[in-house]
Amino acid sequence: MQRRNFLKNSSAAAAGLISTPLITSCKDQAAAKIVETETTKTLHPITICTWNFENATAKAWEVLAAGGSSLDAVQQGAMVEEADVNNQTVGVGGRPDRNGNVTLDACIMDKDGNCGAVLCMQHIASPVSVARKVMEDTPHVMLAGRGAEQFAYEKGFKKVNLLTEQSKKEWLEWKKTSEYKPIINIENHDTIGILAIDKNGAISGACTTSGMAYKYAGRVGDSPIIGAGLFVDNEIGAATATGVGEEVVRTVGSFLIVELMRQGKSPQEACEEGVKRIMAKNKDRTDFQIGFIAINKKGETGGYCIQPGFTYRTYSEDGHVNNPSKSFL
Repeated sequence: MQRRNFLKNSSAAAAGLISTPLITSCKDQAAAKIVETETTKTLHPITICTWNFENATAKAWEVLAAGGSSLDAVQQGAMVEEADVNNQTVGVGGRPDRNGNVTLDACIMDKDGNCGAVLCMQHIASPVSVARKVMEDTPHVMLAGRGAEQFAYEKGFKKVNLLTEQSKKEWLEWKKTSEYKPIINIENHDTIGILAIDKNGAISGACTTSGMAYKYAGRVGDSPIIGAGLFVDNEIGAATATGVGEEVVRTVGSFLIVELMRQGKSPQEACEEGVKRIMAKNKDRTDFQIGFIAINKKGETGGYCIQPGFTYRTYSEDGHVNNPSKSFL
């Protein structure tokens, strides 16, 4: 079942009008990164992701450079990391919960505010792709646990063993003490959040993770929660988060950052304020990491974190850049 066909058709019609050379709204002029010549206006695609996931941004840029949509770009960029068995924070090879089960969370959001998410899903290698199917093929926003897994099978996804020998070995070693303490920036939990703007000025975002290593069974952090781990507003921009998700959920972090940009803050200023809000609720606490990245309609980007060491990667016509983030501490 395809939902919101009317909205999609309306958006397509509107896009056709906007592409007509003689009709350019003031809103669109102010809302895109534009290079003007005497006769043309060209939108500049760009993608940005948390951490130094070079392969993810390279794949997303490949889609954008070929004229593809931002939605395809963020999905395919996230899928690269989900398939990498050496990345033990997402997808195949992710570290398990304390019972030895790898459970995955992901969400995706497009320029029209459509969104989909899967929570605590097992046995499926690409949760971001299932999240997109939830968005496009159901009337729902979120599916969880066995329901999400069954839905994936119905959509043709194959059952796979997500627990690699390396992650299993580390889990068995952890069981000897059953102690959990996040290691700042070496993270036994992490997230890839990825944002993109395509040549038409459409913004999309995706977020995917295996969550905290050795978490309680059923734990879900911010990553698949729209407004917390990810938020997109095509008029303003987008934001995504990484780190200890519980703290991001408490401040609805990504939504907050987009709203701060709506009020006139730059992406950098908005990310800084988002971290400061979290730290105001965690006075004298320095044992965890949160990192935000954001992008606005002009293609300007920003990132900020609690602890030194967080980076974010951008890819645009200006090249492929790993950006050390400024930090609160």
